[in-house]
Amino acid sequence: MHETSRMCSRNLFGSGHKLSDTKTVAHLIQTYARTKELNKGKQLHAMLIRGGCLPNTFLSNHFLNLYSKCGELDYTIKLFDKMSQRNMVSWTSIITGFAHNSRFQEALSSFCQMRIEGEIATQFALSSVLQACTSLGAIQFGTQVHCLVVKCGFGCELFVGSNLTDMYSKCGELSDACKAFEEMPCKDAVLWTSMIDGFVKNGDFKKALTAYMKMVTDDVFIDQHVLCSTLSACSALKASSFGKSLHATILKLGFEYETFIGNALTDMYSKSGDMVSASNVFQIHSDCISIVSLTAIIDGYVEMDQIEKALSTFVDLRRRGIEPNEFTFTSLIKACANQAKLEHGSQLHGQVVKFNFKRDPFVSSTLVDMYGKCGLFDHSIQLFDEIENPDEIAWNTLVGVFSQHGLGRNAIETFNGMIHRGLKPNAVTFVNLLKGCSHAGMVEDGLNYFSSMEKIYGVVPKEEHYSCVIDLLGRAGKLKEAEDFINNMPFEPNVFGWCSFLGACKIHGDMERAKFAADKLMKLEPENSGAHVLLSNIYAKEKQWEDVQSLRKMIKDGNMNKLPGYSWVDIRNKTHVFGVEDWSHPQKKEIYEKLDNLLDQIKRIGYVPQTESVLIDMDDNLKEKLLHYHSERIAVAFSLLTCPTGMPIIVKKNLRVCSDCHSALKFISKVTERNIIVRDISRFHHFSNGSCSCGDYW
Repeated sequence: MHETSRMCSRNLFGSGHKLSDTKTVAHLIQTYARTKELNKGKQLHAMLIRGGCLPNTFLSNHFLNLYSKCGELDYTIKLFDKMSQRNMVSWTSIITGFAHNSRFQEALSSFCQMRIEGEIATQFALSSVLQACTSLGAIQFGTQVHCLVVKCGFGCELFVGSNLTDMYSKCGELSDACKAFEEMPCKDAVLWTSMIDGFVKNGDFKKALTAYMKMVTDDVFIDQHVLCSTLSACSALKASSFGKSLHATILKLGFEYETFIGNALTDMYSKSGDMVSASNVFQIHSDCISIVSLTAIIDGYVEMDQIEKALSTFVDLRRRGIEPNEFTFTSLIKACANQAKLEHGSQLHGQVVKFNFKRDPFVSSTLVDMYGKCGLFDHSIQLFDEIENPDEIAWNTLVGVFSQHGLGRNAIETFNGMIHRGLKPNAVTFVNLLKGCSHAGMVEDGLNYFSSMEKIYGVVPKEEHYSCVIDLLGRAGKLKEAEDFINNMPFEPNVFGWCSFLGACKIHGDMERAKFAADKLMKLEPENSGAHVLLSNIYAKEKQWEDVQSLRKMIKDGNMNKLPGYSWVDIRNKTHVFGVEDWSHPQKKEIYEKLDNLLDQIKRIGYVPQTESVLIDMDDNLKEKLLHYHSERIAVAFSLLTCPTGMPIIVKKNLRVCSDCHSALKFISKVTERNIIVRDISRFHHFSNGSCSCGDYW
């Protein structure tokens, strides 16, 4: 065919053959369009014009197709506008040209103009318009086009049905996508792929796997595109067994060397926590390593809390000369946020600026979250203020930062700012807002926001929202109101809800309600020692030592491990972990000398050990010694020895900070004139000049 084209070309340009041979010219234009030989097409067009053979509608349509396929939309438009006669092929060519060159609004405008001029729409024009609607999210326009599809009798055309399914699913109308899919009498691989991809993009991952199995049952040809979409569903569900069966199919069909299949497999194994298999797939594609596959590996390590390996992979990709993308930074910064790795997070921030991702909404929101979770909410505010047009994610993140720091009033002000700018709050917004009200003791505000969720904002409260209200009432000592709220819930509280209620009963000394909550919690999580420990502490507070011993025996007999308390600090990119009475650190001598010195100083200005908080039957002197060597105090003493003057001390703790340590740290912040930030399991405490940001309400 190519030889024929060259002969035709030679004849047309060199031998003086008549240019009026329409079929030959059309064939030549088609060849140039297929091979993207734009310059030859232009030369041929020029020869026709110079030879006085102005292209007729038939040839003009072929030139429209040539120019649009080669991306020369300006030529396409000029030619179209100069055509004295246009037919349905002309209109289809211009509409398709606009759609395929990402000029979607012009595709819709041309389609409307075609209808005004009374031209009948072809199935190809309708498919292109549906593609444009999909890209623009123009669901209303697309629905009208769907009506025209049915009216024109193209409802059974496979490629029209595929585009309809794709449009509805990508615009979030999954039920309509399913209807369009089911109405097709015959379903090919493209249509199935559109449906499976729609399920994945709308978060209905189980249905995506079910659709794939039905596709296999119906003996529809499986291509690499449907495998890639189905692997994405496996990644989201962490369905490694299903993913491995897909891997077997990939090997059977010979797709294992396809780069995007390799990336999808790497992502699936990484998300499932199978880093050995992820690395094996990664090695197969080592000759064409991309940022996509490396980011998938990083994601896997982040999912498994192996941040050092994630950072090492990042260093490796930079050594290879591969530039990170916004997803790479988002994943790594999220990991630093979750583990409060401030130094690593700050270094990544510098890389974000270097690679010009500071304006990316996801990256900037993750940075806001990272600094907030590392204790520096002032940095979070500054970064948020630098975002040009913050979206819902950024606003939600800032509300969350204020909530975690117990700044309920700031959280409410941020929420109001979000609403004022016309942004719609979602379920995450209200979880953050209710937590902020709970930590700040703003009971009425919290209850008002909870009642407004569905009435005003259309957000249906879920388990986590009800749990927040239980926590809100319980912290405030309103245990009767919390109990009434629980009894009127549309479902049973989850673990967090019962745990919050039990914790509140412990703080406020309500034995009967504590027993009830502990019983519920033990039934939900019989293997978890938390309920037993809290109830044991309540008994100990009342000096019911026999009940304490009975519960401890239950914990021992049930092989339940009590979670040990520990604290850690990050200094010069190294994590130092401390337990209660920890004697393992190489600087233990200096640390304990510092602790003793601090104890003398704070006692002189009024500190009195709260020995009643040690719920063990022992002498007060021993209790005081136990309190003195709590992990958070050891971490603070070490930080005072190693952190430069003026630098805030940031300590992380895996449990709730005890009341005595809370008191001691207030005094320590005063005698050392240092800001001390403690992140415990539920919130931040900022100690400065003898006071705490929580106002002793936590």
